[in-house]
Amino acid sequence: MDGDEHRILQPGEIEYEHGVAIPGVIKPPAEWARTALKHLPDGPLDFQAVFGRSAPVVVELGCGNGRYTLMSALARPDHDHLGTDILAAAIRYATRRANQRGLHNVRFAVKDAETLLRRYVAPGSVAEVHVYHPQPYHDPREAGRRLITPRFLADVHRALRPGGLFVVQTDSAEYWAYMQRVMPAFFHFVEQHGPWPDAPEGRSRREIVARGRGMPVYRGSGTRRDELTAEAIAALVKELPRPTFHTRPAGRRRSQVRREDGPGSQ
Repeated sequence: MDGDEHRILQPGEIEYEHGVAIPGVIKPPAEWARTALKHLPDGPLDFQAVFGRSAPVVVELGCGNGRYTLMSALARPDHDHLGTDILAAAIRYATRRANQRGLHNVRFAVKDAETLLRRYVAPGSVAEVHVYHPQPYHDPREAGRRLITPRFLADVHRALRPGGLFVVQTDSAEYWAYMQRVMPAFFHFVEQHGPWPDAPEGRSRREIVARGRGMPVYRGSGTRRDELTAEAIAALVKELPRPTFHTRPAGRRRSQVRREDGPGSQ
């Protein structure tokens, strides 16, 4: 909100962050939604029960303050959206924003990406999975914490319905080179040249920050390779390289850049 974090916004107002509007406008309190998913079940989520209807489900992992999820939910009211992040503070921002915009097709939960996919998303139950700016972990001792791995891509593949879409974005050239190497094994992967048409100023807070610093942003998406068998996927997980690349931080440390977005993102 560019310095207005503690100001109560009025109905009809638009929030701004780094000079870019947060999607949607504030609605009167009587029209607010309740989007916090505070308690997760013991097993996979029943999305029809969660949203009270049957609709395609879009999942954003490491959603931070929720910019993309808000934008997509506003543009696609016929889709349901689940955003997750490991940082409770980030989810509080995202939940408040979705509530104030009356977005009944959104839920937010505090959960890390790997656990969310493996424990709470049933096979073939979601239409799209989005990951914007996964943390590259520049310290070599933390390379094992990188999100995009063959095992993670197998989990995304399992979660997606046939023909489902996986979208990813980063401002780390080294991470992008690794993604380009491993993602085509699981998805029909294509690079997106230039900003996404639906968000010319940026789909995420990190993208807006990175572009403001003149940093390149790498984007791509892929549809699920439906021909892969369980045996083929297990073999890929064993054979494909892990993300052990070396990278250098660009600009300030993440702790100085992002207080609102989650650790699944840069």
